[in-house]
Amino acid sequence: MKAAGKGVLRAAALAALGMAGLAGAANPERFQLNMTTGATDMAAEVHSLHMLIFGICVVIGIIVFGAMIIAMIRFRKSKGAVAAKWSHNTTAEIIWTVVPILILVGMAVPATKTLFKFDDVTGAEMTVKVTGYQWMWRYEILNYKGESTPVNFVSRLDLDSDRIRQLGSGENPTLDANPNYLLDVDKALVLPTNTKIRFVITADDVIHAWWVPALGWKQDAVPGFVNEAWTEINEPGVYRGQCAELCGKDHGFMPIVVKAVPPSEFQTYLAAETAARDEAARTAQAAAPAPSKG
Repeated sequence: MKAAGKGVLRAAALAALGMAGLAGAANPERFQLNMTTGATDMAAEVHSLHMLIFGICVVIGIIVFGAMIIAMIRFRKSKGAVAAKWSHNTTAEIIWTVVPILILVGMAVPATKTLFKFDDVTGAEMTVKVTGYQWMWRYEILNYKGESTPVNFVSRLDLDSDRIRQLGSGENPTLDANPNYLLDVDKALVLPTNTKIRFVITADDVIHAWWVPALGWKQDAVPGFVNEAWTEINEPGVYRGQCAELCGKDHGFMPIVVKAVPPSEFQTYLAAETAARDEAARTAQAAAPAPSKG
């Protein structure tokens, strides 16, 4: 029995480590050469599509460059090779026209299916409005499972990163102590896992782009327009991103941080936000001057 209990505990620990590893693998790392598998099914699908098309390109490259190398070595002038005199071959021209078309169609079909999935925001249980400003983001959780929420705040670059960048990153000895330099914010966007979330994205001044690589997509934030996107995060974790559209002198200083938590923990977060809003309203009311009797 004790051995069985230890086995269960060990399996649970390994599972927890595996989940933490998956969450960590969703974020890009320094000198990373490939895309991440992401934190959503759609991000994983994009990664698989990327690897498929990359494999096709590798095969084409091997065939083309292999043929060139063989031709240069075996049929060079120093070995007595004589160029052919023909200038037209209908069969060859049909082959090198039809084959690339078939390859392109073969790549376009799965890519188009994926794009259609990205465009389908139906069935969302939650709506988040994202507004880009120079140089910060405003987040409003408009509803969660049919109920309006009190979440409405501005997210800016965190004070520590801002202090370091103003000192000069090349001269500041504390830079190594901040592994998320320029990728931390003063208040993260908290979202529930295993929930289809619809985003409506816009901007107040210039064009921005909301991009969290782990989610598998980015969406432009354009003044006067509302763009849509959706996600469903599989694993709890902290996922980071940045504005992906050059939006002015501080474009590099408006990071994005998404904190994904289980639905039960998200409910606790909403309750805390509601209590904070009510307390702020009571404080403001108490501080307001009493109406004059005259």
